[in-house]
Amino acid sequence: MATHNEGINRSDRLSAPVPRRRLVELLLGGGFLATAFAFFYPVLRYLIPPKASDLGSDSVVAGHVGELKPNSGKIFRFGARPGLLIRTASGEYRAMSAICTHLSCTVQYRDDLRSVWCACHNGMYDLNGRNVSGPPPRPLEVFEVQVRGEEIHVRRRREA
Repeated sequence: MATHNEGINRSDRLSAPVPRRRLVELLLGGGFLATAFAFFYPVLRYLIPPKASDLGSDSVVAGHVGELKPNSGKIFRFGARPGLLIRTASGEYRAMSAICTHLSCTVQYRDDLRSVWCACHNGMYDLNGRNVSGPPPRPLEVFEVQVRGEEIHVRRRREA
């Protein structure tokens, strides 16, 4: 009888490692799938880029008259992207995209240089948005500025 009980215990012990082995297989398989996903997801996002988001309306209120001192600038929201509103030393308003054409950094107005400056790689633009020095390959997109009452409206230029 002792041999019969030993046989049952031995068979129970031999069948016990199967669930552990299955657990290890699932963990290794899951790790492999996670690694493959982590590799292929960026490749797929590169090959199939996301749709461009709507930039919002073509016109926004960028500020109020008297908000900017002469020879100063401010960043404003133009849809989903930043814009740059500048009041020149002569009091004229100018607006342009605040996205550098080199690596899409946010540019700012430097009153000491009287120009638009990108801090990422020291790119410079003049007050008309033209690239003057540094790595930016193209000028900034320039917007139209209209003063209506106490509000400063900025809108995209229409291509003719």
